[in-house]
Amino acid sequence: MRIGSGYDVHRLVPDRELIIGGVKIPYEKGLLGHSDADVLTHAIMDAILGAAALGDIGRHFPDTKAEYKDVSSIELLKQVKRFIEEKLYMIENIDATIVAQKPKLAEYIPAMVKNIARALNVEEDRINIKATTEEGLGFTGEGLGISANAVCLLENMMNFQVDVTPRNTSGCAGCGGCLKG
Repeated sequence: MRIGSGYDVHRLVPDRELIIGGVKIPYEKGLLGHSDADVLTHAIMDAILGAAALGDIGRHFPDTKAEYKDVSSIELLKQVKRFIEEKLYMIENIDATIVAQKPKLAEYIPAMVKNIARALNVEEDRINIKATTEEGLGFTGEGLGISANAVCLLENMMNFQVDVTPRNTSGCAGCGGCLKG
């Protein structure tokens, strides 16, 4: 088993869409960033990459490259999934927390879970997303930005053994010395 953690933060600004977990959320401000600035998906990507010892999203998707300008973070998450598959890792679970004073996010969390699970090709019950406020404290509490934390547990597929021993289906008592038993 391998554990990784991820964190991301973006400033709230006018004239940007607010996208969290691949969900467009109606709000007067959006998050500033080179991509769609999806803090939740960024934190999840960093948690996955960290667990696999593959660096961080800045290494794989630098904000200096035009190809990542306004890109969907959900699409980048799909690429991260391919990176870990190449190393034979599978996702056991992800637990993430969004920190935002406003807007309230509870009604959007089921769609976020669905988007993240679909992008990673895992069951929804492997993804847990929560949202909280900071009771008016700090930059998130003052409504200046939104942050997210995530933890991911990976398992290497090579750690699993598959029993390929032929089974006796012929009806003999079976001594174990041949393919019949």
